[in-house]
Amino acid sequence: MSDKKRIETICVQGGYTPKNGEPRQIPVYQSTTFKYDTSEYMGKLFDLEASGYFYTRLQNPTNDYVAAKLCELEGGTAAMLTSSGQAANFYSIFNIANCGDHVIAMTTIYGGTFNLFDVTMRKMGIEFTFVKPDITEEELDKLFRPNTKAVFGETIANPACVVLDIEFFAKVAHKHGVPLIIDNTFATPVNCRPIEWGADIVTHSTTKYIDGHGVSVGGAIIDGGKFDWNKYEDKYPGLTTPDDSYHGVVYTERFGLGGAFITKATAQLMRDFGSIQSPQHAFYINLGLESLHVRMKRHCENGLAVAKFLKNHPKVKCVTYCGLEGDAGYELGKKYLPNGSCGVLCFEVKGTRKDAETLMKNLKVAAIETHVADARTCCLHPASATHRQMNDEQLIACGITPTLIRYSCGIENAQDLIDDLSQALDKI
Repeated sequence: MSDKKRIETICVQGGYTPKNGEPRQIPVYQSTTFKYDTSEYMGKLFDLEASGYFYTRLQNPTNDYVAAKLCELEGGTAAMLTSSGQAANFYSIFNIANCGDHVIAMTTIYGGTFNLFDVTMRKMGIEFTFVKPDITEEELDKLFRPNTKAVFGETIANPACVVLDIEFFAKVAHKHGVPLIIDNTFATPVNCRPIEWGADIVTHSTTKYIDGHGVSVGGAIIDGGKFDWNKYEDKYPGLTTPDDSYHGVVYTERFGLGGAFITKATAQLMRDFGSIQSPQHAFYINLGLESLHVRMKRHCENGLAVAKFLKNHPKVKCVTYCGLEGDAGYELGKKYLPNGSCGVLCFEVKGTRKDAETLMKNLKVAAIETHVADARTCCLHPASATHRQMNDEQLIACGITPTLIRYSCGIENAQDLIDDLSQALDKI
């Protein structure tokens, strides 16, 4: 029997193997601190010369068990949990980009991430150039600068549901000596493993499908361990030159290409920003992971059934779901998401913003929520919620219109979802 487990088994048993007489379920280490016999040994921990735990703000055993499972699921070499998906995306960029640097990101990324990059991180001196996912290689080549530090995108865009050509962007990013960072929240490692397609860093909002039950907020970063930071030593000095805040440790020298990125993000960024995942919430996330492979199959089945119904409805202008034949993302979906994408789809009703609002308020099974990717079906009108900070030009660039609705299929009966949508559409 091969030691390499399949994705379903990793979901259930990855990351933690109890020894004789130990708890079968991952224990919750609900402690801020850890006791040691000597100051000398604790000093080694602070100098990153020994492994262990001294303060939960940096690391906690429960968190590490769950991070190890996610790392195994994504095929990475190291991983960490954060307090939210926003924190994960922030750390993934700020770990390698500083004041005066430049990053290329997709226009279609989640509105919260767009604001993080375009507003908050710009105030920190990091400049972002936003590009459409269908940009040509020639056009993309022209946007790279000597200070470009990363390319960022989402496997499936939220809420535009656009599938990213991961292999294409990885190729171009690597040609210019920068890593590709992919937010894999919607696809999850069950349906897509971006590292296998050339991505270098993968992030998640574990709040979504990974938790799957709306009980915990969290994020994760997984390093693929393949990007050669040493090859571009001058571009990534934070990883390849001495860190004075840790007695001159050089992360790539001590922890190798497979551990440098996550060690720096943990030891430096988590130490200073403290966006930690609580052990109790990590425990909840692990419970979600144990059924992720089962739930994602049902989410995808429901998503496709609802998309087919909406596509043929006379009051629906258009539907975006890569599982639909003829969809703009259908071919990329077959390539990157052969087993299904997710349960989230977008559609536009014919008419005005008021018509979209009429539909929303008449839904009975689907709940209006800011949440998405849950066991329960929910929906959102992005233009008046998650993307309300954007002007019309930015909304159009993100693929948002006044009548666009993001609909997240849960794991209920598909016909009940269709019947609910049917009666709500009748009210328009």
